Amino acid sequence: MTAVSPLAAEKDTLRKQALARRKAMSVTDRIEKSLDLVAHCDDLPLAAGAVVAGFWPIRDEIDARPLLDRIRQKGHRLCLPVMVGPNLIFRQLERGTELVPAAFGTLEPGPEAEELRPDVLLMPLAGFDAQGNRIGYGKAFYDNAIATLEKTGALLKIGLAFALQEVDRVPVEAHDKPLNGILTERGYRAFG
Repeated sequence: MTAVSPLAAEKDTLRKQALARRKAMSVTDRIEKSLDLVAHCDDLPLAAGAVVAGFWPIRDEIDARPLLDRIRQKGHRLCLPVMVGPNLIFRQLERGTELVPAAFGTLEPGPEAEELRPDVLLMPLAGFDAQGNRIGYGKAFYDNAIATLEKTGALLKIGLAFALQEVDRVPVEAHDKPLNGILTERGYRAFG
């Protein structure tokens, strides 16, 4: 059995606390605050024509779908993550794209959808801090995707979360990449 580092253990505790706060939200609050993201769409630093990767919400995550529709209306191509073994690839999401059931109860574009290289990652997360550090779900899918994508060009990393998922300080491990910004129902904040 591999020993868990003190930083990983601290991160796991913060993850559980932030996810418990998120889970305790009422369904109505979750819906209303997810819709509030759309009001801040113009604050996102999206380059003209950028390919934007969103995500299909699972469990009690913030619902990015209304925001993604607004981003699409502004002329951006959209894609969603698709799990291929331990890695994520990104396939185009258009109106009418057939979505298929995937791991963790999410949906993803099927194999007929074009694979795209996103310029912007809109990412779900468990927690974040005021310095732009994020706590994922502990499976490293996005950490690995970020590392792969950054080898082929610039990548804008924006977390999407409810404001109550903010923590005082995220312990940072060597593989962690900070966010460029966070979008909550309260608005967009840039980091760095």
